[in-house]
Amino acid sequence: MAMKETTKLIPAYSKVGPNGLLTALKNGGPMIWLSCLIMGLGNILAGQFIKGILFLAIEIAFIAYMVIPHGGAYWLWMLPSLGDTATEEVWNDDLGVYEYVIGDNSQQILLYAVATMAVIVFFVIFWRASVRSGYLALSVKRSGGKVPTMKDDIIALFNENIHKLLMAPPFMMLAIFTMIPLVYMMLMAFTNYSALNDHLILFDWVGLQNFAAIFDSTSAIGRQFGSVLLWTLVWAFFATFLNFFLGTFMAMIIQRPSTRLKGLWRSILSLTIAVPQFVSLMIIRNMFKDNGAVNTLLQNLGFLGQGEVLPFMTDATWARVLLIVVNLWVGIPYTVMQVTGILQNIPAEQYEAARIDGANVAQQFRYVTLPYMIFVMTPYIITQFTGNINNFNIIYLLTGGGPTYVGDSAGQTDLLVTWLYKLSIDKQQYNMGAVIGIFTFVVLAVVALVTYRSSGSYKDEEGFK
Repeated sequence: MAMKETTKLIPAYSKVGPNGLLTALKNGGPMIWLSCLIMGLGNILAGQFIKGILFLAIEIAFIAYMVIPHGGAYWLWMLPSLGDTATEEVWNDDLGVYEYVIGDNSQQILLYAVATMAVIVFFVIFWRASVRSGYLALSVKRSGGKVPTMKDDIIALFNENIHKLLMAPPFMMLAIFTMIPLVYMMLMAFTNYSALNDHLILFDWVGLQNFAAIFDSTSAIGRQFGSVLLWTLVWAFFATFLNFFLGTFMAMIIQRPSTRLKGLWRSILSLTIAVPQFVSLMIIRNMFKDNGAVNTLLQNLGFLGQGEVLPFMTDATWARVLLIVVNLWVGIPYTVMQVTGILQNIPAEQYEAARIDGANVAQQFRYVTLPYMIFVMTPYIITQFTGNINNFNIIYLLTGGGPTYVGDSAGQTDLLVTWLYKLSIDKQQYNMGAVIGIFTFVVLAVVALVTYRSSGSYKDEEGFK
């Protein structure tokens, strides 16, 4: 009978459902309620001593971190003011020298406060797991079943709970290297952290003032924001869809039965991918300068008069067209590689049926190839679009964001991401750089989510099985 009960209770031990915490608090009794204050108590009472001690150690470590001098509680306490005491120079009569008395550092306060918030979130996750685990262990013990040992829990991590084992490291890395910096950047957008007013050590909260400046056409930032945002979207559109359609066209040409040396053409395209983009773009930049190889060649051939040049780098329109064309050379090989595998997997019966129905080559592409390609490659296209919005390399290495007019912080070919870089690194306007970063994130999130949720790849996952 005990074996039967154990067999039934062990699966229940690992699954309580989405409302497991509420169930534990409702049905657990005094010991479970007390375990809300003393983590691991339920596990210890159920005989899971190692697990209970681990939970208790986490709680002790958390409390110690929060209450020690300059610990978590201190940084949270300092967060509303971001510090008030400036570094001072004080005369030391005994030594006959000036000494520096270190004051508050707003950047440090903000960073440590955000890190403390993350620690609290992780602690709440462990606290919830502790209460649920204690409730489940006590339930198994009260029912006469065998309470899983630490060894059983470890074995379960490599079997039915392997998803937790595999997902924990990526989640931790995502939180540490993505979510914490993202929250830090977002909070920075609400401060006056900038070298313009010497607010690099001590700075204050300014509310929505920075966001208002973005939409204020009389400010230097606001005057440029609309044009940079528009060019970013135009660039991302042409850089994505021209690469997709021209890359698809080239892949279809190579894929045709009549095309010879298919492997050679694909190998050549693969070699262009292998060349470091940094090297290629720097060479192209030198070629298209006013005194570069292209203008010199056109002058020698008589297409340009002596001293005449095509303004690839000094005129906004020429520079933007050059960027789009060069991006085709950089991006088409990647698309060809992606598309080739998909073309080879389109069922031949669909083309045969189309030919029987009298469809010509263009109609076969429109009604067979293109729908299949769009269905399969929608996630890839969205990834490319978002990648092009954040395409720092080609803009910065080819044109440097220029041409730039006097007094402007953004050039005529700057994207939001390169403008963010200039504001942060060159101008040290970290608060405005953070605002631009938030808008970049919003644009990417809205475009990616709306586009993907409207696509066939999301609505009909089984459509092309």
